[in-house]
Amino acid sequence: MCPSSCERLVEEAKQSTLRPVVWLESNKARSGRLKQHLEAEAVAARVPRTGPELVMSGTKGGLVIFTANSNPSSRELGKRIAERLGVELGKVQVYQEPNRETRVQIQESVRGKDVFIIQTVSKDVNTSIMELLIMVYACRTSCAQNIIGVLPYFPYSKQCKMRKRGSIVSKLLASMMCKAGLTHLITMDLHQKEIQGFFNIPVDNLRASPFLLQYIQEEIPDYRNAVIVAKSPSSAKRAQSFAERLRLGIAVIHGEAQDAESDLVDGRHSPPTVKNMGAIHPSLEIPLLIPKEKPPITVVGDVGGRIAIIVDDIIDDVDSFLAAADTLKERGAYKIFVMATHGILSSDAPRLIEESAIDEVVVTNTIPHEIQKLQCPKIKTVDISMILSEAIRRIHNGESMSYLFRNIGMDD
Repeated sequence: MCPSSCERLVEEAKQSTLRPVVWLESNKARSGRLKQHLEAEAVAARVPRTGPELVMSGTKGGLVIFTANSNPSSRELGKRIAERLGVELGKVQVYQEPNRETRVQIQESVRGKDVFIIQTVSKDVNTSIMELLIMVYACRTSCAQNIIGVLPYFPYSKQCKMRKRGSIVSKLLASMMCKAGLTHLITMDLHQKEIQGFFNIPVDNLRASPFLLQYIQEEIPDYRNAVIVAKSPSSAKRAQSFAERLRLGIAVIHGEAQDAESDLVDGRHSPPTVKNMGAIHPSLEIPLLIPKEKPPITVVGDVGGRIAIIVDDIIDDVDSFLAAADTLKERGAYKIFVMATHGILSSDAPRLIEESAIDEVVVTNTIPHEIQKLQCPKIKTVDISMILSEAIRRIHNGESMSYLFRNIGMDD
């Protein structure tokens, strides 16, 4: 059969209302060469590709990915996610005016499309927030079908409780994002899982623990001789989760110095604590809460002659980690690792870590920290772009997200 006849039959098969394989079965007299060609084409259309190049053949059209950060170092995560999805980053300009106003110019059509805006929090947190809000609103006014924010680290997440006469800033930020036009949020390891309730849109709180657990198993020699450490009782649940998955022991440090999130600063202290008999009816005797007093520093659990792995969700002010490391060294731990999802590492944290008893600090790339790594070789990075790209693919295709939350309990 000549090549022109082959091509003509291929075109007839494609225009037929029947599927190619059925068309072949009803035309068995056709050439074997043509049959092989059509079967290969049908299989290629049905079978999804695998591998890192994944151009995500299962990804439908109408997907646009933007990075909302004007800081070049903060766009690295967006580039990694786009490469895994096999798409190019959307064209957008984000910059600061001379008067410090943020300006966003979207340079391609987003009408009727699913727009994913990736925003990593740089050193200037408030500018990062404004960039995100303005870009979300710009996509909304440009008639985007869905606007999904991808914030690996949710800023102001520590301000999720009332402190004296302060405010719950996480709730304010959630309201601003929803008002700007966000329809879905992807984040990772919220400081408090209850922050999801501040939103009136779907929130997917992904976990970085599988990547950190994999790092422990592959990069820490003799990790079977390790013990998972909670530097305070408040982080004991996270330590317990790591210990149970690695089949290791657990230790808890108790009695450390007062930190900013202690119960002593909870509440608004109104009315004032000063006793004023004129303000309270004489017949009422309101019992006062006895103030807490921290006991001497103790380590609950055996760390002698073992590797100590301190786990937490955020490492910013490193003073508490340094104090915990010193305590563990005194108790006989011969190596100390710190594992955290979000490495903010503000101020002179890199220098303090370099001079401390800590052997290695492992964080993910939810926050850019390339400068800190240059200042302190002890800081290592784990890439979590894989789970973020898979979450984007599933949301865009309308697939279930349950696979990304398998084996995750209520306390994780």
